[in-house]
Amino acid sequence: MRVAVISDVHANRHALDAVLSAIDEEHVDAVWCLGDLVGYGPQPNKCCDLVRERADLSLIGNHDLVALGELTVTDFNDEAAAAAVWTSERLTESSESFLRGLRPQAEVDGAELFHASARDPVWEYVLTEEAARATFELTSAPLVLVGHSHVALALTSEGGEVAGGLARADAEVQLEGRWLLNPGSVGQPRDGDPRAAWLLLDLERRFATFRRVPYPIQETQAEMREAGLPPVLADRLARGE
Repeated sequence: MRVAVISDVHANRHALDAVLSAIDEEHVDAVWCLGDLVGYGPQPNKCCDLVRERADLSLIGNHDLVALGELTVTDFNDEAAAAAVWTSERLTESSESFLRGLRPQAEVDGAELFHASARDPVWEYVLTEEAARATFELTSAPLVLVGHSHVALALTSEGGEVAGGLARADAEVQLEGRWLLNPGSVGQPRDGDPRAAWLLLDLERRFATFRRVPYPIQETQAEMREAGLPPVLADRLARGE
């Protein structure tokens, strides 16, 4: 079984289109989305529509929850809060209904999926050895998938020791033993590479490949500025941070 894993779309329709086109070329059997379909970006409803149509499984993230009023904007920094308010005022009924039907964690085909972490599926960033170890300890599946941090990661655990780190474009991992993988962000990467990120899994061959796809960043930036979203959110897209 071949699976495409995406995460943190953040209402960036141009990035999502590019990733879905790349996924189509791989003839995958399923698409899994780890949440944060909206927030930051200018096309929340179109992104919700595309994920609803294309993903076989989707989680909800913290930016989705705040747009639904399930979290308060005071939990976010000023720019993220402003984008959350903007998004909440523009979500269609169908987008709201779709998002409300999602959960922040799932288990499928021998993998455990979380938007953030096993310890806190909504909020915790898995960016430290301690956080990674906690997620390994709280799960039992050989493959654990997380999003939220916008950083592509490949971490493994053996005998309580965590090894691995940042996963660059085209990095391949042989899935022997236990692995914790983060596909990176479709719509707002934060690992220094501004290209849209996604992950290709071959669950039969037990391989994972980290992919990056260029997209028209300037078009998303122009839409964000036209919408009146905080300028810093548009500027950072070109830097991948």
